Amino acid sequence: MSSSDLSPTVLRPYGDTTGDGMVQLSFTLPMPHSKLAEGAATQLAVTMGIDPALVVHAKAMGPAHTFFVVYGRVNHLVDVSQVRIVERDYALLSPKEINLAVRKRLRRRLTVVGGCIGTDAHTVGIDAILNVKGFAGEKGLEYYRELRVVNLGAQVSVPQLVARAQAERADAVLVSQVVTQRDAHLFNTKEMSAAFREAYPAATRPLLIVGGPRFDEAMATDLGVDRVFSRGTTPGEVASYLVHSLVTARPVREESRGSNV
Repeated sequence: MSSSDLSPTVLRPYGDTTGDGMVQLSFTLPMPHSKLAEGAATQLAVTMGIDPALVVHAKAMGPAHTFFVVYGRVNHLVDVSQVRIVERDYALLSPKEINLAVRKRLRRRLTVVGGCIGTDAHTVGIDAILNVKGFAGEKGLEYYRELRVVNLGAQVSVPQLVARAQAERADAVLVSQVVTQRDAHLFNTKEMSAAFREAYPAATRPLLIVGGPRFDEAMATDLGVDRVFSRGTTPGEVASYLVHSLVTARPVREESRGSNV
């Protein structure tokens, strides 16, 4: 099948020319850098369906590992009509609209508690969303007058997070997870969601949101959280979601939350 025979929704990778099927793949093998290691990398790439496979870069990563970049052709096609993603089901609001909605409908400030749980010490993600400096040209949640932000920073244990959320009468809890070795981000998130469900009656549990570069946005139900945000999420998207879930679609009852000053 030539590239001209493909339907508008069926695609082949593009490398040098349209429809040539060329892809680039990087990986590390636990072998010292040598001709044998390069041969092993080529064999792995061919086994994965890249044929012909060309090792275009190989670099020793210490005495016992080698990093490779392989370039070659695949015959696989992508049917875009079968791709499933999580569509944004809420409107993106400006800071002014968000502040107005919270003030008029909630009639108190909305409290957000955030941090990195477990051994994760990478605060870049949570700071980008919470800190006033923000991300991608957008101010963080601290910028919004009607949002009260409590940033707990890094390496927060799950019991500490639950206790602080209770003490602050949190409406929403935001957790960032960057460390993903051995699926630590998934394990930590499930532990966190289970702890909140045990600590809170269902009607008073804060909104649980997690984010990080390795999360799949379709995993929210499996992880026991209300929303998953992946890489590239901006503070405005998170703030708009908070208003959609806590103010517009599911108003927070004053008697269950109390007043935050």
